[in-house]
Amino acid sequence: MRASDAERERVAERLREAVAEGRLDMEEFGERLDATYKARTYGELEPLVSDLPATGTHAPSPVAAGRSGGWAQRIGGPATSKGAFAFWGGFSRKGTWTVARTFTSFTMMGGGELDLREARFEDRETVIRCFAIMGGVQITVPPDLNVEVSGIGFMGGFGESGEGDPDPSAPRVKITGFALMGGVGVERKLRKAERQRLKAERAAERERDRLEKGDGRKELG
Repeated sequence: MRASDAERERVAERLREAVAEGRLDMEEFGERLDATYKARTYGELEPLVSDLPATGTHAPSPVAAGRSGGWAQRIGGPATSKGAFAFWGGFSRKGTWTVARTFTSFTMMGGGELDLREARFEDRETVIRCFAIMGGVQITVPPDLNVEVSGIGFMGGFGESGEGDPDPSAPRVKITGFALMGGVGVERKLRKAERQRLKAERAAERERDRLEKGDGRKELG
């Protein structure tokens, strides 16, 4: 049976989801995507996704949260960490940890890392207090999280970088505290899965453009 453009696009979308979930690497994704847009029959399309789960059959994960409505699944539940301390050393909180409604960090001649991109939140309203003395705290947040940064710095300061596009359904996080000869930095950064998905979408667009140009040359010939 001859394949339609819509069927080819559905297969391409499943491949993009697979690379975002880590089921395919970029090299294999590129090979399958190229074969997808070249396929002329359904029989050529089916093997390209036969070893991948059907869309919507896997449970939602924190990585998939965001504007799709996943934020609601990441709010609530007991906190797994209420604070962090570093003296001549460091600390790190990242992955699928649950942030307490009030989280306090302290660093002295050391450093800390807080990554909220895949975190859960005990409450919709969260306060993160950072005290840095001759040290620093780096906080990474997703672009769609509602974040307010304030604090007092003496021979130090609080900084924020990256473009944000807050989602009304996302938690509200207030980052405050005090920095003495140190600093607290907040960086808005996409999740790894989202970066992979965007990369996959750009690759798909390039592949479509290449094939369309090739078809145009054939018609002229």
